[in-house]
Amino acid sequence: MEQYQRLRGQYPRFIYKGYDIEEDSCELRITYRFEIEGLSSFAPTWRFPKRNGDTAVWAQDGLIRDMVFSLGMVELISYWKIACPPQVMVEAGVLNQDQVSWWKDLYYNGLGEFFYVNQITEADPDTFMDIVSNVQEETSLKSAQVHGELPRDFREQARSHRRKGVLVPIGGGKDSAVTLELLRSAGEPLYGYIINPRGATIHTTRSAGLEEDRIISVRRTLDPGMLELNRQGYLNGHTPFSALVAFSSILAARMYGLDWVALSNESSANESTVQGSTVNHQYSKSFKFEEDFHRYEMRYLPGSAYYFSMLRPLSEFQIARYFAGQKQYHGIFRSCNAGSRTDSWCGRCPKCLFVYLILSPFLSSQEVREIFGKDMLEDGSMKTTLEQLVGIQEEKPFECVGSRAEINTAIVMTIDRMERDGEDLPLLLSYYKGTGLYDRYKEEGDQYSSYYDGENLVPEPWLSLVKEQCVSGPVTA
Repeated sequence: MEQYQRLRGQYPRFIYKGYDIEEDSCELRITYRFEIEGLSSFAPTWRFPKRNGDTAVWAQDGLIRDMVFSLGMVELISYWKIACPPQVMVEAGVLNQDQVSWWKDLYYNGLGEFFYVNQITEADPDTFMDIVSNVQEETSLKSAQVHGELPRDFREQARSHRRKGVLVPIGGGKDSAVTLELLRSAGEPLYGYIINPRGATIHTTRSAGLEEDRIISVRRTLDPGMLELNRQGYLNGHTPFSALVAFSSILAARMYGLDWVALSNESSANESTVQGSTVNHQYSKSFKFEEDFHRYEMRYLPGSAYYFSMLRPLSEFQIARYFAGQKQYHGIFRSCNAGSRTDSWCGRCPKCLFVYLILSPFLSSQEVREIFGKDMLEDGSMKTTLEQLVGIQEEKPFECVGSRAEINTAIVMTIDRMERDGEDLPLLLSYYKGTGLYDRYKEEGDQYSSYYDGENLVPEPWLSLVKEQCVSGPVTA
């Protein structure tokens, strides 16, 4: 892309200059200092609330400072992508070559969608960025020790943690509600973690019965200069937001004395968004990132909370089936990015259609319509989106949606339910039945009710709980 090369030539250096920590009895405030030389400086902020009665001086805590520096390493990518400078100078802290390799891997894979959508074919994992640390420590450890095997198993690490409480990041959708309900059924002490609270996230904590002192609401503020440059037409696009969740959540867990951070990322997040490629909108929700993050924590942030995804063994299909029984959330959950500002479902985007389809086998047609306020399956303008979701088109929507196969399975089951109940098929389902996919997936049957992904880091006894509550035999007509 011509703009990519032009901007890199015009602005060759990005600097992570440092961070400032301010602290009082109520909160820890972090201000990062980034600069694209010759273009602009940026000062995004984070604000972490303190526990009631907390008298610690967290700015003097070595692990907290390492976490703050690391969070800045994720935050910087949102500003780097404005011009994609070929050199990144890290003046805020020390990185060895092992860490440089780790961060470059995260940036490159986490920016896969950004490169793809902006048609930046020139970017490759070796030359898209050169990270230089002011004090580059050499290490005898080879990068394979971070990206490959470690001295001890992750589950051994889990056993070394005490059960002080579980921090659950809440996004306002069905997945975090399922994690909350599973852990609540086990009697675990739960804490909700929210970045920039909004209606659905607040309502979710209330529906889960969390008291105010168990809700950690963090404020992240973007630098307005970045938003202005985006408006002016500088490079913009998707960044690995869930990596921000990872590094910020363990920082919050440290401040609250919690040993566990339970994410709600499912196995379906591993599937690429563009067929035949590694481009994945959900890269930082994938198991690869989860494993890599563990390795980084163990080697460079020892003493951090154990980070894992409670729903990793499951498919979106199984999560939807469990969620269908959690009626207290049906009126308040929201997954629509377009409607996030108004706490609503827009009813016109790929995420809305996906959630509509994945819930439809397990709820009545009326129940699903009541959630969304309309019958999305009668909307002919959603035909192309349906084709993207089921694999007729190679490219899935760049949204957090389930795998193509499980969406097809859900549609087949919905058609069968409606025909069994004597309902007329809506427009989109009538179209789908004529594509040939119905016959194919009808013959394959329900392979997702009993699905189990063994590549997970869920500790016992929670792993047994997930199997017991969410993994069962196929649903029969």
